[in-house]
Amino acid sequence: MKQFLITGGAGFIGSALVRYLINHTEHRVVVVDKLTYAGNLSSLSSVSANPRFAFEQVDICDRAELDRVLQHYQPDCLMHLAAESHVDRSIDGPVAFIETNILGTFHLLEATRHYWSQLAEARKSAFIFHHISTDEVFGDLHDEQSFFTETTPYAPSSPYSASKAGSDHLVRAWLRTYGLPTIITNCSNNYGPYHFPEKLIPLTIINALAGKPLPVYGNGQQIRDWLFVEDHARALYCVVSSGKVGETYNIGGHNERRNLDVVETLCDLLDELAEDRRPVGIASYRELITFVTDRPGHDQRYAIDASKIERELGWTPAETFESGMRSTVSWFLNHESWWRNILDGSYRAERLGLAARQ
Repeated sequence: MKQFLITGGAGFIGSALVRYLINHTEHRVVVVDKLTYAGNLSSLSSVSANPRFAFEQVDICDRAELDRVLQHYQPDCLMHLAAESHVDRSIDGPVAFIETNILGTFHLLEATRHYWSQLAEARKSAFIFHHISTDEVFGDLHDEQSFFTETTPYAPSSPYSASKAGSDHLVRAWLRTYGLPTIITNCSNNYGPYHFPEKLIPLTIINALAGKPLPVYGNGQQIRDWLFVEDHARALYCVVSSGKVGETYNIGGHNERRNLDVVETLCDLLDELAEDRRPVGIASYRELITFVTDRPGHDQRYAIDASKIERELGWTPAETFESGMRSTVSWFLNHESWWRNILDGSYRAERLGLAARQ
Protein backbone atom coordinates (compact mmCIF):
# COMPACT_ATOMS: atom_id res chain seq x y z
CA MET A 1 0.00 0.00 0.00
CA LYS A 2 1.36 3.41 -1.01
CA GLN A 3 0.36 6.98 -0.29
CA PHE A 4 -0.56 8.88 -3.46
CA LEU A 5 -0.78 12.67 -3.49
CA ILE A 6 -2.92 13.92 -6.38
CA THR A 7 -2.93 17.65 -7.20
CA GLY A 8 -6.05 18.77 -9.04
CA GLY A 9 -7.85 15.67 -7.82
CA ALA A 10 -11.25 17.39 -7.79
CA GLY A 11 -11.02 18.20 -11.50
CA PHE A 12 -12.22 16.13 -14.44
CA ILE A 13 -9.21 13.88 -15.07
CA GLY A 14 -7.99 14.08 -11.48
CA SER A 15 -11.27 12.85 -10.02
CA ALA A 16 -11.35 9.95 -12.50
CA LEU A 17 -7.85 8.98 -11.35
CA VAL A 18 -8.82 9.22 -7.68
CA ARG A 19 -11.93 7.10 -8.20
CA TYR A 20 -9.79 4.52 -10.01
CA LEU A 21 -7.19 4.38 -7.23
CA ILE A 22 -9.77 4.03 -4.48
CA ASN A 23 -11.96 1.52 -6.32
CA HIS A 24 -9.29 -0.64 -7.99
CA THR A 25 -6.22 -0.53 -5.73
CA GLU A 26 -5.44 -0.66 -2.01
CA HIS A 27 -3.48 2.60 -2.03
CA ARG A 28 -4.20 5.64 0.11
CA VAL A 29 -4.98 8.89 -1.71
CA VAL A 30 -4.81 12.51 -0.60
CA VAL A 31 -6.28 15.09 -2.97
CA VAL A 32 -4.80 18.58 -3.06
CA ASP A 33 -7.05 21.03 -4.88
CA LYS A 34 -7.59 24.79 -4.73
CA LEU A 35 -11.24 24.30 -5.77
CA THR A 36 -11.32 26.90 -8.49
CA TYR A 37 -14.49 27.07 -10.61
CA ALA A 38 -13.71 23.69 -12.24
CA GLY A 39 -12.95 21.85 -8.98
CA ASN A 40 -15.96 19.86 -7.86
CA LEU A 41 -15.88 17.60 -4.83
CA SER A 42 -19.20 16.06 -5.80
CA SER A 43 -17.19 14.27 -8.51
CA LEU A 44 -15.51 12.45 -5.60
CA SER A 45 -18.62 11.83 -3.50
CA SER A 46 -18.59 8.11 -4.31
CA VAL A 47 -15.17 7.69 -2.64
CA SER A 48 -14.95 10.59 -0.17
CA ALA A 49 -16.11 8.48 2.80
CA ASN A 50 -13.45 5.83 2.17
CA PRO A 51 -10.88 5.70 5.01
CA ARG A 52 -8.09 5.65 2.40
CA PHE A 53 -9.20 9.06 1.04
CA ALA A 54 -8.25 12.51 2.32
CA PHE A 55 -8.73 16.02 0.98
CA GLU A 56 -6.75 19.24 1.45
CA GLN A 57 -7.96 22.52 -0.03
CA VAL A 58 -4.58 23.99 -0.96
CA ASP A 59 -3.30 26.28 -3.71
CA ILE A 60 -0.17 24.82 -5.32
CA CYS A 61 1.27 28.35 -5.38
CA ASP A 62 1.26 28.33 -1.54
CA ARG A 63 4.67 26.89 -0.68
CA ALA A 64 4.10 26.80 3.09
CA GLU A 65 0.92 24.78 2.69
CA LEU A 66 2.58 22.42 0.26
CA ASP A 67 5.37 21.81 2.76
CA ARG A 68 2.81 21.09 5.47
CA VAL A 69 0.84 18.63 3.33
CA LEU A 70 3.93 16.76 2.18
CA GLN A 71 5.30 16.41 5.71
CA HIS A 72 1.93 15.36 7.13
CA TYR A 73 0.98 12.73 4.54
CA GLN A 74 4.47 11.52 3.54
CA PRO A 75 3.52 10.49 -0.01
CA ASP A 76 5.35 7.77 -1.90
CA CYS A 77 4.45 9.35 -5.23
CA LEU A 78 2.97 12.62 -6.43
CA MET A 79 0.77 12.91 -9.51
CA HIS A 80 0.45 16.50 -10.66
CA LEU A 81 -2.77 17.32 -12.52
CA ALA A 82 -3.59 20.75 -11.06
CA ALA A 83 -3.84 23.16 -13.99
CA GLU A 84 -5.91 25.76 -15.72
CA SER A 85 -6.91 23.90 -18.87
CA HIS A 86 -9.50 25.70 -21.03
CA VAL A 87 -8.03 27.21 -24.20
CA ASP A 88 -10.76 29.85 -24.63
CA ARG A 89 -10.26 31.07 -21.07
CA SER A 90 -6.50 31.25 -21.64
CA ILE A 91 -7.05 33.52 -24.65
CA ASP A 92 -9.34 35.84 -22.67
CA GLY A 93 -7.27 35.82 -19.47
CA PRO A 94 -3.82 34.24 -19.68
CA VAL A 95 -2.56 35.41 -16.27
CA ALA A 96 -4.17 32.58 -14.29
CA PHE A 97 -2.60 30.04 -16.65
CA ILE A 98 0.89 31.43 -16.13
CA GLU A 99 0.40 31.57 -12.36
CA THR A 100 -1.02 28.08 -11.90
CA ASN A 101 0.60 26.07 -14.67
CA ILE A 102 4.10 27.55 -14.51
CA LEU A 103 4.55 29.18 -11.11
CA GLY A 104 2.40 26.56 -9.39
CA THR A 105 4.43 23.75 -10.92
CA PHE A 106 7.64 25.51 -9.85
CA HIS A 107 6.48 25.79 -6.22
CA LEU A 108 5.32 22.16 -6.26
CA LEU A 109 8.64 20.96 -7.66
CA GLU A 110 10.59 22.89 -5.04
CA ALA A 111 8.40 21.68 -2.16
CA THR A 112 8.67 18.12 -3.45
CA ARG A 113 12.43 18.36 -3.91
CA HIS A 114 12.85 19.52 -0.31
CA TYR A 115 10.58 16.72 0.97
CA TRP A 116 12.21 14.07 -1.24
CA SER A 117 15.75 15.01 -0.20
CA GLN A 118 14.91 14.17 3.43
CA LEU A 119 13.49 10.70 2.77
CA ALA A 120 15.29 7.56 3.81
CA GLU A 121 17.28 6.09 0.93
CA ALA A 122 14.88 3.22 0.17
CA ARG A 123 11.85 5.53 -0.04
CA LYS A 124 13.84 8.21 -1.83
CA SER A 125 14.88 5.83 -4.61
CA ALA A 126 11.27 4.62 -5.07
CA PHE A 127 9.64 8.07 -5.11
CA ILE A 128 8.03 9.32 -8.36
CA PHE A 129 6.88 12.81 -9.42
CA HIS A 130 4.46 12.19 -12.28
CA HIS A 131 3.56 15.29 -14.28
CA ILE A 132 0.41 15.00 -16.40
CA SER A 133 0.48 17.20 -19.51
CA THR A 134 -1.22 17.57 -22.88
CA ASP A 135 -0.59 16.90 -26.55
CA GLU A 136 -1.30 20.59 -27.22
CA VAL A 137 2.31 21.43 -26.30
CA PHE A 138 3.30 20.04 -29.72
CA GLY A 139 1.22 22.56 -31.67
CA ASP A 140 -0.68 21.05 -34.58
CA LEU A 141 -0.22 18.71 -37.52
CA HIS A 142 -0.80 19.83 -41.11
CA ASP A 143 -1.20 16.47 -42.81
CA GLU A 144 -3.08 13.25 -42.11
CA GLN A 145 -0.04 10.98 -41.99
CA SER A 146 1.93 12.54 -39.11
CA PHE A 147 1.55 11.83 -35.40
CA PHE A 148 2.89 13.35 -32.21
CA THR A 149 5.61 11.17 -30.70
CA GLU A 150 7.50 11.61 -27.46
CA THR A 151 10.29 13.38 -29.38
CA THR A 152 8.12 15.81 -31.38
CA PRO A 153 9.44 19.37 -30.92
CA TYR A 154 7.30 21.69 -28.82
CA ALA A 155 5.39 24.40 -30.74
CA PRO A 156 2.49 25.57 -28.52
CA SER A 157 -0.16 27.79 -30.10
CA SER A 158 -2.24 29.16 -27.19
CA PRO A 159 -1.46 30.67 -23.80
CA TYR A 160 -2.77 27.42 -22.27
CA SER A 161 -0.51 25.12 -24.29
CA ALA A 162 2.46 27.47 -23.84
CA SER A 163 1.99 27.39 -20.07
CA LYS A 164 1.82 23.58 -20.10
CA ALA A 165 4.94 23.43 -22.28
CA GLY A 166 6.70 25.64 -19.73
CA SER A 167 5.69 23.32 -16.90
CA ASP A 168 6.97 20.30 -18.84
CA HIS A 169 10.35 21.99 -19.26
CA LEU A 170 10.53 22.77 -15.53
CA VAL A 171 9.85 19.13 -14.66
CA ARG A 172 12.62 17.92 -16.97
CA ALA A 173 15.01 20.52 -15.59
CA TRP A 174 14.37 19.43 -11.98
CA LEU A 175 15.22 15.86 -12.99
CA ARG A 176 18.44 16.83 -14.77
CA THR A 177 19.63 19.48 -12.33
CA TYR A 178 18.52 18.08 -8.98
CA GLY A 179 17.91 14.40 -9.72
CA LEU A 180 14.24 14.57 -8.72
CA PRO A 181 12.74 11.37 -10.18
CA THR A 182 10.14 12.56 -12.68
CA ILE A 183 7.97 11.10 -15.44
CA ILE A 184 5.84 13.08 -17.92
CA THR A 185 2.76 11.96 -19.81
CA ASN A 186 1.12 13.89 -22.66
CA CYS A 187 -2.47 12.95 -23.40
CA SER A 188 -4.98 13.66 -26.15
CA ASN A 189 -8.46 15.17 -25.65
CA ASN A 190 -10.30 13.53 -22.75
CA TYR A 191 -14.04 13.04 -22.46
CA GLY A 192 -16.43 11.11 -20.25
CA PRO A 193 -18.40 11.33 -16.97
CA TYR A 194 -18.01 14.41 -14.76
CA HIS A 195 -16.69 16.55 -17.63
CA PHE A 196 -17.05 20.26 -16.81
CA PRO A 197 -19.82 21.78 -18.99
CA GLU A 198 -17.61 24.38 -20.71
CA LYS A 199 -15.87 21.72 -22.86
CA LEU A 200 -17.13 20.64 -26.31
CA ILE A 201 -18.79 17.31 -25.54
CA PRO A 202 -20.69 18.17 -22.33
CA LEU A 203 -21.58 21.63 -23.70
CA THR A 204 -23.07 20.02 -26.81
CA ILE A 205 -25.11 17.52 -24.79
CA ILE A 206 -26.44 20.12 -22.35
CA ASN A 207 -27.19 22.74 -24.99
CA ALA A 208 -28.98 20.17 -27.14
CA LEU A 209 -31.25 19.11 -24.28
CA ALA A 210 -32.10 22.78 -23.70
CA GLY A 211 -32.79 23.39 -27.38
CA LYS A 212 -29.93 25.89 -27.61
CA PRO A 213 -27.53 26.32 -30.55
CA LEU A 214 -24.64 23.86 -30.73
CA PRO A 215 -21.61 26.05 -31.55
CA VAL A 216 -18.96 24.62 -33.88
CA TYR A 217 -15.83 26.68 -34.51
CA GLY A 218 -15.11 27.62 -38.13
CA ASN A 219 -16.05 24.81 -40.49
CA GLY A 220 -15.70 22.09 -37.85
CA GLN A 221 -12.90 20.32 -39.73
CA GLN A 222 -10.38 20.48 -36.85
CA ILE A 223 -9.29 16.97 -35.92
CA ARG A 224 -8.70 15.68 -32.40
CA ASP A 225 -7.80 12.29 -30.93
CA TRP A 226 -10.40 11.44 -28.26
CA LEU A 227 -9.50 9.50 -25.10
CA PHE A 228 -12.11 8.18 -22.65
CA VAL A 229 -11.17 9.57 -19.25
CA GLU A 230 -11.38 6.22 -17.44
CA ASP A 231 -8.94 4.74 -19.97
CA HIS A 232 -6.67 7.68 -19.21
CA ALA A 233 -6.88 6.99 -15.46
CA ARG A 234 -5.77 3.40 -16.06
CA ALA A 235 -2.90 4.63 -18.20
CA LEU A 236 -1.72 7.08 -15.54
CA TYR A 237 -1.65 4.38 -12.90
CA CYS A 238 0.19 2.10 -15.31
CA VAL A 239 2.84 4.77 -15.92
CA VAL A 240 3.37 5.73 -12.27
CA SER A 241 3.59 2.04 -11.35
CA SER A 242 5.77 0.71 -14.16
CA GLY A 243 7.17 3.65 -16.13
CA LYS A 244 10.86 4.57 -16.15
CA VAL A 245 12.16 7.72 -14.47
CA GLY A 246 13.08 10.38 -16.99
CA GLU A 247 10.80 8.99 -19.69
CA THR A 248 7.85 10.60 -21.43
CA TYR A 249 4.80 8.59 -22.50
CA ASN A 250 2.12 9.72 -24.94
CA ILE A 251 -1.41 8.56 -24.10
CA GLY A 252 -4.02 8.57 -26.87
CA GLY A 253 -7.35 7.00 -27.63
CA HIS A 254 -6.70 5.99 -31.27
CA ASN A 255 -9.91 7.89 -32.08
CA GLU A 256 -9.31 10.75 -34.50
CA ARG A 257 -12.45 12.66 -35.37
CA ARG A 258 -13.33 16.05 -36.82
CA ASN A 259 -15.03 18.36 -34.34
CA LEU A 260 -18.10 18.38 -36.58
CA ASP A 261 -18.16 14.57 -36.56
CA VAL A 262 -18.11 14.62 -32.75
CA VAL A 263 -21.05 17.00 -32.54
CA GLU A 264 -23.03 15.06 -35.14
CA THR A 265 -22.34 11.79 -33.29
CA LEU A 266 -23.64 13.34 -30.07
CA CYS A 267 -26.77 14.56 -31.87
CA ASP A 268 -27.44 11.10 -33.31
CA LEU A 269 -27.03 9.48 -29.88
CA LEU A 270 -29.38 12.03 -28.34
CA ASP A 271 -31.91 11.38 -31.11
CA GLU A 272 -31.79 7.73 -30.04
CA LEU A 273 -31.45 8.03 -26.25
CA ALA A 274 -33.33 11.28 -25.60
CA GLU A 275 -35.92 11.39 -28.36
CA ASP A 276 -38.62 12.29 -25.85
CA ARG A 277 -36.64 15.36 -24.77
CA ARG A 278 -36.06 16.74 -28.25
CA PRO A 279 -37.27 20.34 -28.53
CA VAL A 280 -40.64 20.85 -30.19
CA GLY A 281 -40.42 21.66 -33.87
CA ILE A 282 -37.15 19.94 -34.78
CA ALA A 283 -36.78 16.49 -36.32
CA SER A 284 -33.19 15.94 -35.18
CA TYR A 285 -30.78 17.52 -32.72
CA ARG A 286 -28.49 18.10 -35.72
CA GLU A 287 -30.72 21.04 -36.66
CA LEU A 288 -29.26 22.93 -33.67
CA ILE A 289 -25.69 22.88 -35.07
CA THR A 290 -24.45 26.44 -35.56
CA PHE A 291 -21.11 27.44 -37.08
CA VAL A 292 -19.40 30.30 -35.26
CA THR A 293 -16.27 32.41 -35.80
CA ASP A 294 -13.18 30.29 -35.39
CA ARG A 295 -10.96 30.54 -32.31
CA PRO A 296 -7.76 32.64 -32.74
CA GLY A 297 -4.77 30.42 -33.51
CA HIS A 298 -6.95 27.31 -33.63
CA ASP A 299 -4.83 24.17 -34.14
CA GLN A 300 -5.97 22.07 -37.10
CA ARG A 301 -5.09 18.52 -36.07
CA TYR A 302 -3.84 16.63 -33.03
CA ALA A 303 -2.96 12.94 -33.29
CA ILE A 304 -1.08 10.86 -30.74
CA ASP A 305 1.28 8.00 -31.47
CA ALA A 306 0.73 5.92 -28.31
CA SER A 307 2.79 2.94 -29.44
CA LYS A 308 5.48 3.48 -26.78
CA ILE A 309 3.16 3.02 -23.78
CA GLU A 310 1.59 -0.02 -25.47
CA ARG A 311 4.95 -1.57 -26.35
CA GLU A 312 6.77 -0.87 -23.07
CA LEU A 313 3.96 -0.91 -20.47
CA GLY A 314 1.21 -2.92 -22.13
CA TRP A 315 -1.52 -0.25 -21.96
CA THR A 316 -4.17 0.13 -24.65
CA PRO A 317 -7.54 1.94 -24.46
CA ALA A 318 -10.50 -0.26 -23.66
CA GLU A 319 -13.16 2.06 -25.09
CA THR A 320 -13.78 2.72 -28.76
CA PHE A 321 -15.03 6.14 -29.83
CA GLU A 322 -18.51 4.69 -30.30
CA SER A 323 -18.71 2.91 -26.94
CA GLY A 324 -17.16 5.81 -25.04
CA MET A 325 -19.46 8.41 -26.56
CA ARG A 326 -22.55 6.29 -25.89
CA SER A 327 -21.46 5.80 -22.29
CA THR A 328 -20.83 9.54 -21.91
CA VAL A 329 -24.21 10.60 -23.30
CA SER A 330 -25.96 8.03 -21.09
CA TRP A 331 -24.09 9.29 -18.04
CA PHE A 332 -25.10 12.92 -18.64
CA LEU A 333 -28.71 11.88 -19.21
CA ASN A 334 -28.71 9.91 -15.94
CA HIS A 335 -26.84 12.50 -13.83
CA GLU A 336 -28.69 15.67 -14.63
CA SER A 337 -28.51 16.93 -11.04
CA TRP A 338 -24.69 16.91 -11.22
CA TRP A 339 -24.44 19.25 -14.19
CA ARG A 340 -27.45 21.37 -13.27
CA ASN A 341 -25.77 22.16 -9.94
CA ILE A 342 -22.83 23.49 -11.93
CA LEU A 343 -25.00 25.54 -14.29
CA ASP A 344 -26.86 27.26 -11.44
CA GLY A 345 -23.76 27.63 -9.27
CA SER A 346 -25.10 25.64 -6.32
CA TYR A 347 -22.17 23.19 -6.58
CA ARG A 348 -19.95 25.90 -5.11
CA ALA A 349 -21.87 25.87 -1.83
CA GLU A 350 -22.06 22.07 -1.82
CA ARG A 351 -18.32 21.68 -2.29
CA LEU A 352 -17.59 24.02 0.62
CA GLY A 353 -19.67 21.77 2.86
CA LEU A 354 -17.96 18.65 1.60
CA ALA A 355 -14.52 20.21 2.06
CA ALA A 356 -15.35 21.20 5.62
CA ARG A 357 -16.22 17.60 6.48
CA GLN A 358 -12.90 16.17 5.24
